[in-house]
Amino acid sequence: MDYIYAVIFGVIQGITEFLPISSSGHLVILHKFIDLSLKNELAFDVALHLAAVLAVVWFFREDILRLLKSWLKSFAGYRDEFSKLSWLIILATVPAALAGWLFGDIIESVFRSPIVVAVMLIVVGALFIVLEKVSRKTDELKNLNWNKSLIIGFAQAIALIPGTSRSGITIIAGLFAGLKREAAVRFSMLLSIPVILGASITKIPQIFKADFGDKEFALLAVAFFAAFISGLVAIKYFLKFAKEHSLNVFAFYRIALAVLIIILLLFPPL
Repeated sequence: MDYIYAVIFGVIQGITEFLPISSSGHLVILHKFIDLSLKNELAFDVALHLAAVLAVVWFFREDILRLLKSWLKSFAGYRDEFSKLSWLIILATVPAALAGWLFGDIIESVFRSPIVVAVMLIVVGALFIVLEKVSRKTDELKNLNWNKSLIIGFAQAIALIPGTSRSGITIIAGLFAGLKREAAVRFSMLLSIPVILGASITKIPQIFKADFGDKEFALLAVAFFAAFISGLVAIKYFLKFAKEHSLNVFAFYRIALAVLIIILLLFPPL
């Protein structure tokens, strides 16, 4: 049964990392109601985040190579759409990196609770409904500039709070900046690479210190693979979905999930 639970953890992580419904929030909830008897839950979660990073890197591997090449050429004065985008990604990464460095440990210890998750699920869900209605959604990524990318970067810093959703808050900020849904989603996914990778690398020592036994390591491997595969699927179909559909369905899901969490907290199952 534990291996089935490990697959559930992996699939949930892979899907929710890129959908705007909060991966960290779902993991907090899963750990609350499913006991894998792990010695270090945080180390387990870090490994799952690494699997999600691997999925997005593999999916966008061609774009990433273009961004890296154009970024390196930009030091010699070369300018194109990819060199501009590479610098905007770096700029948008700075606020979250600073917030994580300064407040990451405090936020993890203070805000890692189901009630915080429920509140943030509702708040960000409400923002989705508002922005879907009032944002103009006309700009492509090539229209993004430094001040709009910085707005998205500051929004991303808020995602340190479980339940916020890094993808959710950055997509909202992208819509606020006038980006089309698909452009906002694409920028959010590209922006996830340095942020999640950087945050995970700093916590990799916790994985080695976790002293996983053979069974725990096997559970981790199963969950890691499930997160990678489900992440690839989520990225592919979320991009297609964002082209033609409103994202309000995710707002309604967030609010419904928050209500369920509150009910379970008030009336825990026997």
